[in-house]
Amino acid sequence: MSNKPFVGIDVSKDTLDVATFPATKPLTFSNDEAGWGELLAHLRSLRPALVVLEASGGYQTLAASFLAADGLPVAVVNPRQVRDFAKSTGQLAKTDRIDAGVIALFAEAVKPEPRLLLDAEAQAFKALVARRRELVDMRAAEKNRSQAPLAGPVRDRIVQHIAWLDAEIDDIERDLGRRVRSSALWREKDQLLQSVPGIAAVTSHKLLADMPELGWISGREAAKLAGFAPHNRDSGNLRGHRTIWGGRTEVRSALYMATVTAVRYNEDIRTFFQRLKAGGKPHKVAMTAAAHKLLLMLNAVLRRGTPWRPSTCQTP
Repeated sequence: MSNKPFVGIDVSKDTLDVATFPATKPLTFSNDEAGWGELLAHLRSLRPALVVLEASGGYQTLAASFLAADGLPVAVVNPRQVRDFAKSTGQLAKTDRIDAGVIALFAEAVKPEPRLLLDAEAQAFKALVARRRELVDMRAAEKNRSQAPLAGPVRDRIVQHIAWLDAEIDDIERDLGRRVRSSALWREKDQLLQSVPGIAAVTSHKLLADMPELGWISGREAAKLAGFAPHNRDSGNLRGHRTIWGGRTEVRSALYMATVTAVRYNEDIRTFFQRLKAGGKPHKVAMTAAAHKLLLMLNAVLRRGTPWRPSTCQTP
């Protein structure tokens, strides 16, 4: 990566100003299909380590998607991060070309993680998954309220609301299923994910929506994104203690719940979990490790493009 340049792109409605680090001559391309093609040809010749664009009111979306579709490592970042970085380096002047240069410096110094960009259909799918989660949380809260002593009219309204939530959740799940079946790529990934015991439609849909990188990245990267990578917590007399945090909370929660099923019905996960328990690991530690292993298994299944078989998707 050290021999490859880092590219910063300042985005406006009509233009894309491009700079690199190490510095080369800055260039400007039109922010339209013709300009994207010229920019892509330029970036192919550079073979950059990373291309970074600021989020700019949506003007960056099509250009970033166009570049990412060609396999370029693209990251879209919050403009505030770049401005704070610029202030920390004493860069106060501001023009489009200067901004592009600052973004290139930011790319080299910070190295934000490239992420697959979502097209309109994927964004709609992700929004539906999030809405289902909200409705499930509402239903749980209403069911808890229904257990309290309540006046008859209030209880009736809660019961009616729970029935409405049930119907709405069912409708969203049917919609998600239709969307998956209508996409050859999603349909294949969904079938591969659900071939793993412990993974049902709800978890598969959540992974498709909230972790589209799964299957395209290494097991280590997958663990980091989902928040299963252990972090050192050595301080003072505390040594050797490792904890997990960060990552995509919703993905981690979904995998943990799937693991509850997997330790019963997935031969590899069950054996792994029982071995940890027999070795004296606390239940929560063993469950977290099993969830981590399940994630690696799912990533391996998608990378290989073959359904799960017992002991065939072991990933260190």
